[in-house]
Amino acid sequence: MFFQKKSISASHNTSNQNLIVQLTKISGSRNVITDPSKMGLYCNGFRYGSGKAIAIVTPEHILDQWNVVKACIESNVIIIMQAANTGLTGGSTPDGNDYDRDIVIINTMKMKKIYVINNGEQVICLPGATLNELEQKLRPYHRDPHSVIGSSCIGASVLGGISNNSGGALVQRGPAYTEMALYAQCNKEGKLELVNHLGVELGNTPEEILGRLDHGNFDHELIKQSDKCCSDHHYRDHVCEVDAPTPARYNADPNHLYEASGCAGKLSIFAVRLDTFPQEKETRVFYIGTNDPNDLTNIRYNMLSKKIVPISGEYIHQDAYNIAAIYGKDTFIFINCLGTAYIPQLFSLKNKFDFITNKIPFFPKHFSDKAMQFFSKLFPQHLPERMNEYAKKYEHHLLLKVGKEEIEPVRSHLKSYFKEKTSGSFFECNAEEGRKAFLHRFAVAGAAVRYRNVHTDTVENILAIDVALRRNDKEWVEHLPEEIEEPILHKLYYGHFFCHVFHQDYIIQKGYDVFALEEKMLRILDQRGAEYPAEHNVGHLYPAKDPLKNFYKDLDPCNAFNPGIGKTSKLKNWKE
Repeated sequence: MFFQKKSISASHNTSNQNLIVQLTKISGSRNVITDPSKMGLYCNGFRYGSGKAIAIVTPEHILDQWNVVKACIESNVIIIMQAANTGLTGGSTPDGNDYDRDIVIINTMKMKKIYVINNGEQVICLPGATLNELEQKLRPYHRDPHSVIGSSCIGASVLGGISNNSGGALVQRGPAYTEMALYAQCNKEGKLELVNHLGVELGNTPEEILGRLDHGNFDHELIKQSDKCCSDHHYRDHVCEVDAPTPARYNADPNHLYEASGCAGKLSIFAVRLDTFPQEKETRVFYIGTNDPNDLTNIRYNMLSKKIVPISGEYIHQDAYNIAAIYGKDTFIFINCLGTAYIPQLFSLKNKFDFITNKIPFFPKHFSDKAMQFFSKLFPQHLPERMNEYAKKYEHHLLLKVGKEEIEPVRSHLKSYFKEKTSGSFFECNAEEGRKAFLHRFAVAGAAVRYRNVHTDTVENILAIDVALRRNDKEWVEHLPEEIEEPILHKLYYGHFFCHVFHQDYIIQKGYDVFALEEKMLRILDQRGAEYPAEHNVGHLYPAKDPLKNFYKDLDPCNAFNPGIGKTSKLKNWKE
């Protein structure tokens, strides 16, 4: 028996070595990493999740990606598709080491091509294209991608947003969504199939289709229009249904699960076709503060019921405002001075620096965060005076950015509403105040992470929940029982108020069980009819509900891609 095990192990290792040789022939030695000391950036999630892989492959061409996937399927290894690895729930890395097969991670970030089609009204994006790069590509056309200043600033990929039905701050656009994609799928027989639903004639074989697309060998101006959607065309009306007893959007909404959209890595995607959006030529930002949450409830209800839909309607709680004013200051200053173009590179350099210094014993953990926090104190006050005055007076803050046609109706409504109110007020931002208000709102999103990394001696971890409340839920302010309140040092509430999607970051005291606390909180959200996660997808933190689990099984019947996602089976053929 001893010799039999040894023989099986030797055979297993030989098989892996043969696969690695094959992957190297396909992608080149510079694009295959097998040294465990160099795998950390790919095997460890941005905020959560880690595990082992036998190889990391970073193909430079989508035909190479196809051949790598095909070799992995034939060798019976697990494939984890990974783009920028900026997800918050660990969905693009291994989750532990209890899989029944070895893992190969395919990182797609070297394949960055973007094709602008239909006079800029649509684009075709390859797997490594980032939101930031797409935004720059569309600038000469005076158009925008689905998301701006959000996950784009940390280098998030376009395909990552589609794969996770990601939301964003722009009320009128809804979740990232398309019905037009080019992808590979493992069928029930364990064979790889290429599916071309891009609506572009590229040939018949994988070599033709992927080769022509990679080289842009098609007529960009003669691509046919399609009755398939490349964005959610109905969301603007949907979000205005303020009396509906269901959330406006959340990751697992069955209405937005379609092939690549919401697939969470259960397919190998080569390209997606997406709508773009005209830039607003004239906008205005209204800054609202109040101590009565019913004021914000009424403003949202009155505007949406009259079909007055802002470009963006962002909420910040006073505590989140104040924490971000300190722990998001350097982020604010970086973007304010340099713009968003350099932030992905800075973010990438920081990750690499942390990866190296964490291995050096005399360096403190999270050294880069502690250094940046120290230097941020040397800079003068960065937030506008009127905003800081509101932060002292009011508990609840709402930022409304509206287009030209909505400026006067919103101005009139707010003047009329606050005429007799003593609980709150508003002011109309000048250009600089408006820009800085939304920049500060973005800085809130990373403030909890910075606080945790600076205060490792008192903080156990962050408990981060993104939740979609019912559209008719007027009791949106959370009230927690004492047993849950006790371990919490700080609560940071912020979010996309008009979509009724909230981010709730809890900074937990040292010594408490974060996962046990989360289970209690999620039970409360279940009782409220909320859906979660709203934007960051299930990853390896949340269980996939039956509709989402069935969607994954239909896409990947052999469980070859990203098994275990949504706390599902990690075993081949979905065995329990």
